[in-house]
Amino acid sequence: MMVGHGSVNHNSRKFHAKNTDPERSHLNKVYCNENIRDVYRELFDAALKRYNEKQTRTDRQIKDYYEKIRSGKQEKTFHEVILQVGNWKDMHAESEHGQLAAAVLDEYMQSFGQRNPQLRVFSAHLHMDEATPHLHIDFVPFITGSKRGLDTRVSLKQALAAQGFKGGSRGDTEWNQWVQSEKQQLATVMARHGIEWEDKDTHETHLSVQDFKKQERAKEVAALEAELVSKKAEYENVAVRIKHFDEGLAALDRLETELDTAEAYQLPDPPPLMTAKAYKAKVAAPLVKQLKSMLKTMLARCCTAMDHYTKLSLENGRLYREKEQMAAFNARLMEENKMLKAQNRELKLLQKFLGKSGLEKLLREAKNARTARKSSRAER
Repeated sequence: MMVGHGSVNHNSRKFHAKNTDPERSHLNKVYCNENIRDVYRELFDAALKRYNEKQTRTDRQIKDYYEKIRSGKQEKTFHEVILQVGNWKDMHAESEHGQLAAAVLDEYMQSFGQRNPQLRVFSAHLHMDEATPHLHIDFVPFITGSKRGLDTRVSLKQALAAQGFKGGSRGDTEWNQWVQSEKQQLATVMARHGIEWEDKDTHETHLSVQDFKKQERAKEVAALEAELVSKKAEYENVAVRIKHFDEGLAALDRLETELDTAEAYQLPDPPPLMTAKAYKAKVAAPLVKQLKSMLKTMLARCCTAMDHYTKLSLENGRLYREKEQMAAFNARLMEENKMLKAQNRELKLLQKFLGKSGLEKLLREAKNARTARKSSRAER
């Protein structure tokens, strides 16, 4: 099971790559092949309408949710997984075993949607015109009842969490848990057809250890970059709110000027023959009352605004420090990944010089020597 590139046109055979046999393409099976924009309209149009109706400013409305996701950096418009049983040596598409692999993948696909209600499959193809039968599944992950943004929106992490996959450590993410669960589902179907799963996840050869570490570091870097994007968005949101408070303070300055100059807030000269008592009751007292009411309201709002401003400033500082720490950690991981790549090249060069069997022999001797040293130290 691996992540696909998501080439829907290739999957539906609108064009043929060099590794396909067009004469066998009629043996392929199409489970669904919908237009992704139609799927987005089906899933999100109602939520998009509700969201836009709540916006008091037109510049905050979203015209096209698909384009927003496509041009953004936080989520992909869709995801693809590819599943295969065996390889071209033991499950060639034109062999009897290849037909068995196709039957296993077909049975697995039949229950995929029922197991994954938060993954809306819009394109799924079983390919029999390549060396080994394999299954492409393209889906849009979504959640409902969201408190942020659209109440129904795209989110891979939250969609998998809604299906019971709760992320733990960096290597135990919702995605990794889900992939392992789907592998187990495929293995169960394989067992019903008399095929035993040879789980190679914990049986890597010595030479591939560096490759594995390199892949894990690359995953961590990608996860950190995604988290950085999220923190940046959160940081920018707080910055916008602070900007609004600054604009509010500017509005207070304008109000102060208006109170000094606007005719509505100035005491007019008393009319001829009006007594001081009548002037106070009819002109001065109502204006003073109006100004007192305005002042109380403005003071209350100003205190609330300053309180929010202080909290936002503290939050803004915390987010900035987190972003800087994550950027430094990301840089360290990238440097480690670079070092692992160099070590991997050296191991491959050593294998080329010694041969695979020679390298494995050398590694066994090194391990035995290390074990002997440990035993010697323990005896002393």
